[in-house]
Amino acid sequence: MIDLILCILFSSSLFVIFKLYNTYKVQTLFAIITNYFVAGIFSTFFYEESIQLSSIPEKSWFLPTVSLGFLFITVFYITARTSQEIGVSVASVASKMSLVIPVLAGVMLYKEELGGIKIIGIVLALIAVYFSSLKNRTITVKTGTLILPLLLFIGSGLVDTSIKYIQTTFVPKHEFPLFSTVVFSSAGIFGVLFILIRSFKIPLKINYRNILGGIVLGIFNYLTLHFLLRALQNDFSDSSSIFTINNVATVLFSTLLGILLFKEKLIPKNWIGIGLAVISIILVALF
Repeated sequence: MIDLILCILFSSSLFVIFKLYNTYKVQTLFAIITNYFVAGIFSTFFYEESIQLSSIPEKSWFLPTVSLGFLFITVFYITARTSQEIGVSVASVASKMSLVIPVLAGVMLYKEELGGIKIIGIVLALIAVYFSSLKNRTITVKTGTLILPLLLFIGSGLVDTSIKYIQTTFVPKHEFPLFSTVVFSSAGIFGVLFILIRSFKIPLKINYRNILGGIVLGIFNYLTLHFLLRALQNDFSDSSSIFTINNVATVLFSTLLGILLFKEKLIPKNWIGIGLAVISIILVALF
């Protein structure tokens, strides 16, 4: 349970870091790419054995993990596009409601059982995420951009599902840090390829703020994945419960951090969402 709590804390901190990017004029895309390399390097500190680069491609989990790295950077990019073109609240709802996908995967792939009370808790969690993310304004959306939230929903769900599947099927527990190194480094490499291709239209500029912002984000990003993997490895609860609690509690704690640190104001529907989030966590965790 401590691993899950730490995962929630570090995951919520990511939203605070992104919020501070606007304050300190950090370019999100470049910071994200830097963050992946930093997270990859940082994760090697937790690997107790010597690293032989030539042997890594021979690992059974290498190719699936590289593919996961591509999924990581793609979902981050879709998240940014959704936030910019439709709104942060829509991006938050789409990404967090994707918990349905790993929950269903847990039932189908790992034969996890969902009791009636737990199903009620998961439904309440989805409603809680929706109400918590509502803003007191309307958003005009072009029909063509509606595909972005759908892609974000599917992509976020596939990320969580893939992490669980690769971790369960291929990766021994002692190789978790090495697995993290490969997935983060792969995401960073794909990101570099993306900006190199884009540089033909938009010249590259090195900014120390982007590098510093990426370093901070990378450390917190690694710790989020590290403790999520540890939580999924524990026997106190199944993956459906862990993903539900993690996603809903992250929304809940991020909202509280927004109030305390950035003086964000909540509308009545947000408070309803917070209340439902607490109830859903209790139902999923205890039943």
